[in-house]
Formats: sequence, C-alpha cells, structure tokens
Amino acid sequence: MQGTVIAGTNNIFDVEGEDGVLRSCSIKGKKIKTDKRYYNPIAPGDTVSFETDEINSSKGQITEISERKNVFVRWNAKGRLPQIIASNLDYLILVTTPAEPPFRPRFIDRELIQAEHQGIQPLIVVNKFDLEPEDKDVFSERLEVWEKLGYQIMRVSAMTGEGMQELAAMLEDKRSAFVGQSGVGKSSLINVLDNSCILRTGSLSKKYGRGQHTTTKGTLLHINLNESLTGGRIGAKAEIIDTPGIRRFMLNEIPVEDIQLYFKEFQPLVGKCQFGLSCSHQSEKGCRILEAVENGTISKDRYESWLRITEELRTGNWKD
Repeated sequence: MQGTVIAGTNNIFDVEGEDGVLRSCSIKGKKIKTDKRYYNPIAPGDTVSFETDEINSSKGQITEISERKNVFVRWNAKGRLPQIIASNLDYLILVTTPAEPPFRPRFIDRELIQAEHQGIQPLIVVNKFDLEPEDKDVFSERLEVWEKLGYQIMRVSAMTGEGMQELAAMLEDKRSAFVGQSGVGKSSLINVLDNSCILRTGSLSKKYGRGQHTTTKGTLLHINLNESLTGGRIGAKAEIIDTPGIRRFMLNEIPVEDIQLYFKEFQPLVGKCQFGLSCSHQSEKGCRILEAVENGTISKDRYESWLRITEELRTGNWKD
C-alpha cells in the first residue's frame, strides 16, 4: 500500500495510507535505499510504500520512498548531515516578523537561496505586521528590495487577522511548509487558518528576545480553512507542514562560488567583470557587481548579505 508520511521521530513514522488509516511504521530492514545520506531518511510529505503488520493492523513497515517532486533541506550541524525538513511542496512559506523576535533578513536570504537551489516556490510571510520594527526604514527598504526582485511578500497578523484571507486563498488546495526561526508565530498562523486546529504556542524568551520551541517535530496537517477566511465557503482545504523553529539556518550542498547565482540581482552581471568568473567582487577594478552596488542597482544590504553568506560557507562559522 502507498501512503503519505505525516510525522516521524526516532525512525518511527506516522503514515496515512490510501485507505485513510494512520499507522505507526518502522523502516523495513532499518535502512531505506536513497541516493544520498541524510540525518533523517524520511520527512513529512514523503510518499512511501509500506506493508501492514500481520498481527497489529495499526502498525506497518516502510519498504520504499517514492521519487520526490522536491525536498527542502538544511545542513544539520549537530548530526553533520543534511536534514530533510519537508517533501513534495507547492510552496515554501518563509515566516518572519518585524519585531518579537527581531527582523533577520539574512536568515530569509539563506532560506531563499536553498529554496531556489531545490526548485521550490518561496513565499515570504511577514507575521505580526501590526508590530513596530526596531528600525522601520531598514525593514521597509528590505521588503521593497525583495519585492522588486520578484519575491512575493504577504503582510499578515495572526493577532489582528490582517492579510489572513489573502493567505488562506494562496494556500488553498496546496501543500506548503511553514519554516522560520522560533517565535515568529507559525503555529499561531495555523490556528487562525483552521479554528479546529489547536497547536501549542509559546511566548518569547525575555532574556534573549527569541522564541521558545513549541513545535518539536515536523507534522503534516490537513487544514479545513476557516469559513471566515473563505467568504463563507465550506470545505476549503489546504495541507500545511508545521516545522520546528530554526535558530541557525545553514545551507546545504551549494558550492560557495555558486551563491552569486542565487542572488537574482547578481545573475545578469556574473561573468561580465573585467576578470570574468575569477572576480571576487570585493576589490577588483572593472567589477560589475561593485559598480552596481555603487550606483544603487544592487542594494548595499543585499551585497553585505552575499559577503556574509559566502564567508560563512568558506569558514563553516555560521551566525544566528
């Protein structure tokens, strides 16, 4: 039988079969054949083949993973292996905030790079948009830069309801993964989208201004969209993978020299510097990237973000 992985931990996975039954499944033979080695071999959203246990029909054994449409991965520093966060997505929802926790545009830049590398459509959702950012000019300018580059941004608030109808319309009949740092309100957004879905939410750490981890494992949720967000329509649905908060997002399997290709404003200029592809874009005369920064075609903040990310990849010293 085939099924969809809903959640999993310690190599035990909740699999929803084609018959609609949820079963607790282990991996047959303890290993799954994959072309790569991962920190976790299976993730929410995966389609798998499994055998039902002959003695206990509520259990089973996974025998194979179906080919994935896409997969969102990050580097797991503790396990020193790539970690699959979610599979087979229509959208990757990058949740951020203007404040509480503080706005972190470079965190979003890293997620955008990884999403584009893996061919997943990103959507930036700014939750808590009713809050005042620490530096309003920097916050507004960065959102404007992303929008000019073609990234879609939705400004919402789980507290006030601002923008939630538009978000519900975007997610309907799609499978999306909500990712972001702790405390940005991923679970709060889901609770508003589906008023029958009550996920634990947490307050921010007063000492560090960081969120407390309330989602402990990635889980695929079948959402019945709140009728108040669908114009009264009954039965509108969405699939959302709620993921644990990430404090440090580390890129996976992207060569340092390729990072410039995932900055959209860099792409038209790559290879056109005086020193061609060997240009470091830091001090050389005739560097088209530096010229674009000087004339404002490339924002200084995005250029600094590129410098920071390439340095992190070279040194392995990633910042929060």
